[in-house]
Amino acid sequence: MTHVDPDSLVASLRRLQTASSAQGKGIVHQLERAVDVVDTLFGYSGAGLMFAEEGGKLRYLVATDDRGRSLEGAQLHLGQGPCVSAYAENTAVTSTDVHSDPRWPKLADLLHPEVRAVAGVPVRLGGDPVGTLNVYQSEPYEWDESDVQALYAYADVIEQLLSAAMAAEEKSALAEQLQYALDYRVVIERAIGYLMGKHDLTAAQAFTGLRKRARDSRRRVADLAAEVLGEGAGEPR
Repeated sequence: MTHVDPDSLVASLRRLQTASSAQGKGIVHQLERAVDVVDTLFGYSGAGLMFAEEGGKLRYLVATDDRGRSLEGAQLHLGQGPCVSAYAENTAVTSTDVHSDPRWPKLADLLHPEVRAVAGVPVRLGGDPVGTLNVYQSEPYEWDESDVQALYAYADVIEQLLSAAMAAEEKSALAEQLQYALDYRVVIERAIGYLMGKHDLTAAQAFTGLRKRARDSRRRVADLAAEVLGEGAGEPR
């Protein structure tokens, strides 16, 4: 079971806020830093963050590693999973082992094999969900109330980051920053879906291959993803 040291949590959040202010980075950078420390702080295997576009459709924003990326990508591909449910139901949703969870029978086929136990809590603004904070363990794990409350507390910190950003700049500017980051990842998600279908790959395999090609050619993943989609659009049907 997870037991969070309150002093360590407070110290970590203060470092996060200080570093973000000192570097003068935008809200997306702050959210990336927030997610990067979740797994280390709580002892989980990885973490991720999804946000809803206008219209309520969730999109991947941040993940700590490829395994976390496969978790978010698989849920978005299927439109279901613990994190999607956490957003839709505006409450915490946990799974001891998503590979055997009957609620989402198709999910395991698209996941990295080391993504087993998953927990998601809504990230809210003004009481309404705007996204989800998601964590996973690489082995089956019984989530307890301390895990859920710790994740809720951290989701509240993310809400404070968003609220502070909205107070510091125009709401439209914040929305543009988030939308740009979401759009950047939409292209990658679509390319991953295309590669999964064409080559019978999992989401993790497709993303790993795409990223390797981008590194080998010294290009951005998003640029290569757009090229892959362009090639796919030209194929005969």
